[in-house]
Amino acid sequence: MMADYIDLAKFKSIYVVDLCHSLCEVAKQKAKAKGWKNVQVVEADACQFAPPEGTATLITFSYSLTMIPPFHNVIDQACSYLSQEGLVGVADFYVSGKYDLPLRQMNWSRRFFWRSIFDIDNIDIGPERRAYLEQKLERVWEQNNQGSIPYVPWLRAPYYVWIGRLPSVGHALHEERVERPPMFPPTFLYTQSWEDPEPDMEVMEINPKDTVLTLTSGGCNALNLLVQGAGQVVSVDCNPAQSALLELKKVAIQQLEFEDVWQLFGEGVHPRIEELYEKKLSPFLSQTSHNFWSKRLWYFQHGLYYQGGMGKLCWVLQCLAVVLGLGKTVKRLANAPTLEEQRRLWDSNMLIHFVKNGPKPMVWLFVKFVSLVLFNKAVLWFGGGVPGKQYALIKADGIPIENYIARTMDGVAENSHVRKQNYFYYNCLTGKFLRDNCPTYLRETAFATLKSGVVDNLTVSTNFFMEELKARTYTKVILMDHVDWLDMPVANELAECLAKQVAPGGIVIWRSASLSPPYAELIKKAGFDVRCIRRADEGYMDRVNMYSSFYMARRKGAKKDN
Repeated sequence: MMADYIDLAKFKSIYVVDLCHSLCEVAKQKAKAKGWKNVQVVEADACQFAPPEGTATLITFSYSLTMIPPFHNVIDQACSYLSQEGLVGVADFYVSGKYDLPLRQMNWSRRFFWRSIFDIDNIDIGPERRAYLEQKLERVWEQNNQGSIPYVPWLRAPYYVWIGRLPSVGHALHEERVERPPMFPPTFLYTQSWEDPEPDMEVMEINPKDTVLTLTSGGCNALNLLVQGAGQVVSVDCNPAQSALLELKKVAIQQLEFEDVWQLFGEGVHPRIEELYEKKLSPFLSQTSHNFWSKRLWYFQHGLYYQGGMGKLCWVLQCLAVVLGLGKTVKRLANAPTLEEQRRLWDSNMLIHFVKNGPKPMVWLFVKFVSLVLFNKAVLWFGGGVPGKQYALIKADGIPIENYIARTMDGVAENSHVRKQNYFYYNCLTGKFLRDNCPTYLRETAFATLKSGVVDNLTVSTNFFMEELKARTYTKVILMDHVDWLDMPVANELAECLAKQVAPGGIVIWRSASLSPPYAELIKKAGFDVRCIRRADEGYMDRVNMYSSFYMARRKGAKKDN
């Protein structure tokens, strides 16, 4: 089975070790039939075996560690000849401890049932073996799952795959919080980042000494920060599905060629997604991300950008446009060769013309109906990611939600050429990107930069923003519209935390659905020089044009070298 994934000829020597004579004979026959000259079958005790070369770069225990009573001895022996850069891989059945990591935890009935069943055959699947592995080695990857049992319907046995290395190599695995918050859908809300990175880069002063904290969203802007030269980027989201999306993008950049990445995230469709996922992507994903994507590979068969909350909303709006006879108009608008032609199409459209110039009572009735159906709180949350607190900020400015949406759309249509300059709305209208109109990471030169090792400087964290903020000191923090979602006491706590965790001279930026967000004063009082960069009532904001204000704050105090 390993030969399906790795060319065994790349190994100088492979030793298959077992105490069972009959199994060794079967293994010898298979090695001979396959013509594997470098495979040697050794009938020996793994507690005493060591390769003649003195070291091994890969040691695997395939459903064997639970069958070796002196497991301390065999793990010690394996560690004695593991090379400094080597890996130990274990696949086996298991039960968790009474108090274990969230990804491993089982209730008492499952622990009792499975341990009792395996104990009948002298197989000990308790947590002690993995605990000893993690005492001797550093865990770098693991997956906990359950699989079917031949000839036994319904029952699914718990198993794990664990990879470790000597502690002196690399860094510890980034632990993650995995629970989906209440009221979040079981998938992501955003397939792309809905904040224009260009204005961000104008004020952020990104440099290689930076450690940047940002919200994940669709992950596009986190990758853009690395392309722009940030030294370290920590991308955090409390929704595990958003983390899974960014993690898949990161692993795809590391493991695939550009054309495959383009098909996955540029076109949103890949004909070989199942093959790529099994052999190139899933081995490098965290357990949470693997659990998410293994059930949703069909996203890349039906179109990635029609999935998730906002993707479904875009699909519904496209269908509505067809029903209203506007399907061809939408296509012409998305592919208008110039901004002038785009404006002409927008202004001359019958529906837009009716809203702008029709009889006021009819217009009012039509707008209220559309607002009730498409812009109610449920649709805005599950389709647009607009929570109730943010909705309240919009209303506090005295702007009806339908006017807010109209201002957003009209500003984009009149000021931003969708076909050439605005990949955000081109994607909404067509369900894909273009090679000359896409997020930075999908441009071939930027992809090459990320693949050269730069993308390794991205940490994807599933956690609450404030917890990740407390974890380290940052030189730059991108709040996006996160503070719009918070109650004022929590916003005040966040402002105080920013004061502690942002280095003197560091920069914090955010956007808000409010023209004058009340928490801006809290950040100012916490020790920041705060200024408003743009406001929607003063004109066009940016290519997204979805927010009412854009702020920047600089931490007071002498700027330190990072």
